[in-house]
Amino acid sequence: MRCPFCRDLENRVVDSRLGKDGDAIRRRRHCERCGRRFTTYERIEESLPVVVKKDGRREPFDRSKIVRGLARACEKRPVSADTIEALADGIERRLQESGEREVTSRAIGETVMRELHALDAVAYVRFASVYRSFRDVREFMRELEDLIAERRGTSRPRATPRRKRRRRT
Repeated sequence: MRCPFCRDLENRVVDSRLGKDGDAIRRRRHCERCGRRFTTYERIEESLPVVVKKDGRREPFDRSKIVRGLARACEKRPVSADTIEALADGIERRLQESGEREVTSRAIGETVMRELHALDAVAYVRFASVYRSFRDVREFMRELEDLIAERRGTSRPRATPRRKRRRRT
């Protein structure tokens, strides 16, 4: 490990401990050349699937994108940063456990929406409005009506066409 201060490779481990969440090992090191101490973390290299975008591009999974999306949806809502981190951790863990080599961005987005739906209705609607990119206000209102009906324990028929009134002559 290279010293961040003098860039020398000669150092020794002074102390090793399990990280806060148990997913990393924290090591305190002492540089033999400059005498300064620094901390390193050792983590398991996890194999996450490649994300297939709508346009067919492939890119590595980026957990920070999920955290940013969740944080944006939960802005000014009673949802803590720890809860957002826990949701992102859960989504990431499920992707790892699935063993899939590729996952669509749509599947990730739907998973995020399910998590938000269970957590906070307003955050869910915010995320859904951006993610699903509603074409007009009616689509947005349909989503809200479905959410309200679900909260009340009733179901509303989806997209039922209205009858046209006949004009009297």
